[in-house]
Order: sequence, then structure tokens, then C-alpha cells
Amino acid sequence: MVNSDVMAALASRWPENKINPSLDRIKLLLDYLGNPQEGLKVIHIAGTNGKTSTSRMVERLLRSLDLRTGLYTSPHLIHPRERICIDGESGSENSFEELYKHVEPFLHLVDEKTPESPITFFEALTAMAFVSFADTPVDAVSLEVGMGGRWDATNVLTPLVSVITPIDLDHQEFLGNTIEKIAFEKAGIIKSSVPVIVSQQVKDAAKVILATAIEHNAPIMREGIELDVLERSVGVGGQQLTIANPYGTHADLFLPLFGKHQASNAAVALTAVEAFVDRQLDNELVQEAFSEFSSPGRLQVLKRNPTIVIDAAHNPAGIRATKQGIEESFKFDNLILILAFMADKDIEEILKELTGFAQVVVLTQTKSARAMSTTALEKQVKNISGFAARIEVSDNSDEALTKSIQIANELGNSAGIIALGSVVLAGEIASILKVGKKK
Repeated sequence: MVNSDVMAALASRWPENKINPSLDRIKLLLDYLGNPQEGLKVIHIAGTNGKTSTSRMVERLLRSLDLRTGLYTSPHLIHPRERICIDGESGSENSFEELYKHVEPFLHLVDEKTPESPITFFEALTAMAFVSFADTPVDAVSLEVGMGGRWDATNVLTPLVSVITPIDLDHQEFLGNTIEKIAFEKAGIIKSSVPVIVSQQVKDAAKVILATAIEHNAPIMREGIELDVLERSVGVGGQQLTIANPYGTHADLFLPLFGKHQASNAAVALTAVEAFVDRQLDNELVQEAFSEFSSPGRLQVLKRNPTIVIDAAHNPAGIRATKQGIEESFKFDNLILILAFMADKDIEEILKELTGFAQVVVLTQTKSARAMSTTALEKQVKNISGFAARIEVSDNSDEALTKSIQIANELGNSAGIIALGSVVLAGEIASILKVGKKK
């Protein structure tokens, strides 16, 4: 296990779900570390939904070109070391501890310089990622923004390609309370003359992104205009795609992920990598990479008999995409939802999206300090007419899963379980079932 002192030291820092709008701390820290981010060849990925899946797809495509890759994503499902990967694999617990110990003295130096605003949890991990990528060294990096873009700790370099996945309302207390304001923050990763690949956006977000790209003379490729999923058919275990972009067309791509949103993520990821190398990739290489795409915690099947699926969707737009994926790819006669949320999310709108969706709902709460209590969640749910035929309450994820399995067994083989509403819930269920653990 990673030294508990290391985990406690990281956990004691300013949490990543809050923005302290300044790049001064991370720049000072990186300067002390010798600016490991300089020289990295990066695809930089921002957005509200889909950015982790897209980042993973980008990394796998880069690896198909025999490039040594770095991948930085957030948040993690089970352990922070999942966030920093080399060639698609996270490091050992010992290597994570050594990496932290290398960076730790410099964290304290910056803390001493800026006592009123010390290094945050996310800034510390971002610095660790840059050090790891520089020391390996890697040939290419798929770099996911933590929150926003303009003030994000990852926004301290000039990438070769920028990507913006779908934008919607989330983290409004930090990013703004309108789509336009949030899009402005996300578009803060667009750099002068650097190509930007953009997922399908709502109109208000699209306008802001296009204006920012024009301002920075950044070539833009947009889903639905310059790139698109031309064909999509749902099959066993995933979907078959044809994708076109300015570099050409790729057909017969099997994507072992569920939902129309994952097809869009794949089209954007492919275009980003082709922009990175400025050429069309060999179709056989793309087919092989697509067939190996994975996205832990995103409509991920953990178990069969009964089928247990986790999904990290935690805002109304994400919930809508997940619902579409479930309805399209899973044929349950009876659906059991395990629900848990962070208290700062738009619970009212999420619950509206889920009204009538499942026959049974099991309400619970995670171990997170930000978790909404089961008491508060139950109160909101009971105010909604027709939310579900049967509503149960469990004190924690373990009890909720046990109860859901019992109900599924009572209902028969056609019943399925979906744990939904929070990355933390997805991680806790995966951990209980011992999925994704690595020594």
C-alpha cells in the first residue's frame, strides 16, 4: 500500500472540486522542478462530459503509432495513481510514492512562498505527472483538464492539438452560471495557431468556441461540420462505426463501448490524433486501437448474473447520454438503479431526468465528505411523483449493492443493476467487486 502519510499529505491540500483562479503557484512549482512540461508533445483535452473517455482513446491511438505515451486523467475511481499512466498503465504504489517524494520538497517551497494560497491537490498531481512524463521520457501526452481550462493547472504549456468535448452546466459556482461563461473558461485552452478539435456543442457554447478559435487564429474542426460519425450500428458488446474528417474516412471500426456519445468521443479522438501527426492513420491500426478502447467507470460492465454496470455521469447532460446508452445497449425487463450524488450537483434536474427510468431505486451515499446524505436525497426523491415503483434506502455503497443484488435475484435473470450519479460511487462499487485493483 502507498504510505498513508503520502495519501494524508495529498488529501490535506485544497480540494480539486474548487478553483483558486491563478496559474502562479503551478508555474512556480514547475520552475523549481526544472519545467518538466517543456518539450512535451501534448494533445490537451477540456470539456464538461466525455473528456476522460476521449483522453483514453487519444492515448490508445497514439500508442498504435509505436509512440511511448503519457496519459493524465481525473478524477480517479479508486486510487490517485490511476491518473498518471505510461503506455496505458498506471505505475505501482511504490513508484507513485517515490514520485511524490521527489516532488514533495518543492511543494513545501511553494507553500512557504505563497502561505495564503498553498499548492492544491490537483496542482501537486499535475506536477507529478509532468515529472513522470519528462523522466520516462514519453513521445506524446494525452492531457485532460481537471476543471474549466483557463485557470486549470494543466494550462501551462502549448499543445500541438487542443480538444473541447461537449460543454454543459456543471461546477457553476466556479465556472459561471451560463453555458456561455462555462464555454469561455473551457475555451481558455485554445492557443495561437494550434488546431482545435470540437465535439458537437449546444449553440451558445459553439459560438464562444468559434469566436475564441478565430481570435487565436486556431484552425478548427467541428463534429457535425468538418468531422462526423457517418454510420453507426449497435451490435453485441459495442457498436460499428464509419468516421470521416478532413484527413479521410475510416470504416468498419468496432468500438466496444456503449452509447452514441462514445461514438462521438471516438470521432473526436481520432481526428485529434490525425491532426497531431498531420496525416490519415492506417485503417488497420485504427481498427485495432478502437477494438481495445476501454473507459473504466463509463457504462462499464463489472459482473454478469446479475448484470452490474457502473457509470460516472453526474450532471443532467451526462445522465441523458447514459440513459440513451442503457436503453440502446441493455435489454433489462427490470432495472435497478443505485443512486448517490455529491451535494453540490444539480440534483433536482438529474432526478427529473431519471423519473420513471427504473422500476427499483436504491438510494445511498458515498464516503466522500461532499456526499449528499441519504436523508436529504430520500426527501428530494419522495417529492417527485412516479419516480420509481419501489424505493429503498441503504446507508452505504456496500449495503446498497448487496440489497440490489438480492432484489435482482428476486426479479430474475432479466433484471440489471446500474450504479449512477458520481465518480466516487462508481469507484466504490468497482472496489467492492474488486474490479480495477492493482498491486
